[in-house]
Amino acid sequence: MKKSLSLLLALVLLLALAVPAYAADPARKVETKSGVTVMHAADWKEEFPSQYETWLQNSENDEIVDYLEEYPYLRTLYEGYGFAIDYGSARGHYYDVEDIEATGRPHPLANCWTCKTPDFTNMVNEEGIEAYKKDWTEVQAEVTEGISCYSCHANTPGEITVTHTYWIDALGDDFDSVAGANLACGQCHNEYYFEPETKATTIAHNSLESMAPETMLAFFNDGSNFSTGEPFADWTNPRTGVRMIKVQHPEFETFMGAGSQHAGTFTCADCHMAKQTAEDGTVTHSHYLTSPLDNEELIANTCSLCHNGSLQPELKDQVAAVQAEIEELTNAVGNQLADLTEKLAAAVETGEYTDEQLAEVRQLARDAQFYWDFVFVENAEGAHNSALSRDCLGKAESLCADAVSALEALTA
Repeated sequence: MKKSLSLLLALVLLLALAVPAYAADPARKVETKSGVTVMHAADWKEEFPSQYETWLQNSENDEIVDYLEEYPYLRTLYEGYGFAIDYGSARGHYYDVEDIEATGRPHPLANCWTCKTPDFTNMVNEEGIEAYKKDWTEVQAEVTEGISCYSCHANTPGEITVTHTYWIDALGDDFDSVAGANLACGQCHNEYYFEPETKATTIAHNSLESMAPETMLAFFNDGSNFSTGEPFADWTNPRTGVRMIKVQHPEFETFMGAGSQHAGTFTCADCHMAKQTAEDGTVTHSHYLTSPLDNEELIANTCSLCHNGSLQPELKDQVAAVQAEIEELTNAVGNQLADLTEKLAAAVETGEYTDEQLAEVRQLARDAQFYWDFVFVENAEGAHNSALSRDCLGKAESLCADAVSALEALTA
């Protein structure tokens, strides 16, 4: 027992030495209506050549997977919405502007530029939320590049700055307790929605505690939270009449959520922005955003403190096993939801049932798809927080089964 305790203490000491104490690395909040002009990446390349060159390397991440071909059931689940028309995997931030200009999904308003370019971010900061209602093409004419220095530093390189004001609101009093590196990435890698009246990009939580999936779903389901007086919906499925929620990429809520094994010790930058040492000994983070599994130095010197022990498989194999498990379960539940959608659509098509009779099934279907989508669109496939991913998929599967049972009882 004493030997086990001493080994545990030794491990804790090693982690303390190897892992940054990010409480000392807070983020600044952007100053709004200050009359600033965005300084773009090229403006800093002479002063910060390494950061600039590694930022340009993101052009190497150029592969796009057609999700509608890879996962055919998506056309059923997203029917009536843009994601059933065109849905490809994300690639390097270098292509943000190119990809939004090329997408087949309609984007009539400027709010679609929210996380694509610092030019629009600054426009909102200078003009206020009225900018979100501008015509998409009006803003397009003023866009020069995708996510770059201003996005995470404003015009002060070396200082992490949250430039999206909605994200400052989303953390509330917890803002200063979260690592700046997590906030910088989280301001775009989150679950957001467009407020029905103002069309402003908005987050369905205002603290760390309220960002749990079930809490956000309850927020969306409470009509008193919205100017319309109705529960929020991104769109209505034309065949089922279900008012659906389209979850966006909730990496922050997943990584920082209940069950996460690494949120208290590592930041996004620790894992996705490799450290590099210049000739003069200066240590900086690469701005080439990659998977930590591609960083052999990180795996050897940091990850190996907990992983790759004699009784554990190799770290890459561990991650691959988790992702394979979550992928299989995600597809299984996705197909179950598609089957539910077809059954509900068939019932609606008969015209034999009133909206009141179908209300329970529709609510169950809406909630089930929210939990499923929370996992499907989170880009780590369970690697960020496998416990939360399993929990969401379990809830989705259970709610889907309840919906099928309720529908069968109604149509019997």
